[in-house]
Amino acid sequence: MKIRAGYDIAFQCFQDTPMTLMLSIDPARVGDLLSEHSIQFTPNIPSRDYVDMLGNTCTRIVAPAGLIVMRNDFLIADRGLPDEVALEARQLEVGDLPDDMLVYLLGSRYCDTQKLSALAWSLFGGATPGWQRVQAICDYAHDRICFGYEHARCDRTASEGHEERVGVCRDFAHLAVTLCRCMNIPARYCTGYLGDIGVPVDPAPMDFSAWFEAYLDGRWFTFDARHNHPRIGRIVMARGRDAADVAISTSFGAAQLAGFAVTTVEISESALPLAKTAKAA
Repeated sequence: MKIRAGYDIAFQCFQDTPMTLMLSIDPARVGDLLSEHSIQFTPNIPSRDYVDMLGNTCTRIVAPAGLIVMRNDFLIADRGLPDEVALEARQLEVGDLPDDMLVYLLGSRYCDTQKLSALAWSLFGGATPGWQRVQAICDYAHDRICFGYEHARCDRTASEGHEERVGVCRDFAHLAVTLCRCMNIPARYCTGYLGDIGVPVDPAPMDFSAWFEAYLDGRWFTFDARHNHPRIGRIVMARGRDAADVAISTSFGAAQLAGFAVTTVEISESALPLAKTAKAA
């Protein structure tokens, strides 16, 4: 299958403002591209890409004072298969984990493991280690938090999401990641595109999505505590310890969001339908 994806994002800057962007797809998906994938800036300004310590492609710019618009519109091939389910995937003992997995057991800015460790063991200590335990954590986070865009808050931690019981996709992911880490399961936060493919169309405006991956049986598996069932057409942009590692934009100075639209839609061979978008001003 083919997916059309992209964005139209604008910021109002009050002076020349250095920014770091995470708006490129995962390097592992570059081979699936069917068209050019590049960030277009208005006004046209220089940009430079680099790969961060977690393997994500980042873009550095200095946004000039005034309105800056960043756009991308690309086609990508996808297998069209739902997220893999591996019921027999085992949880590895901490002593058997690769060295580079240990960081995904630690607390981080939004994944405050020290506040949820006792709860996690009381809830999931009796669950079968491995896939069943991660799925039990997903079920719990899915039921615990009520989704609503009006509940979005950029500084909510996992323990606060657990107590407040409201949030958006990042809060579901943070809670599930934190509970997994409390149970000695390496887990990392993911952000990217997830369109309404193979499911009823969501009337809410399209946005970037957040989910997570758990390390079982020597590899990473995708889980989604918000939707809590396998989905088709995920396009990863970045992975990290939590949302702080994968912010779509980090400005080193005042930059006010002035417009935001995301596109993620399956296309047919014969047509390119209008993308599902929403704009904010």
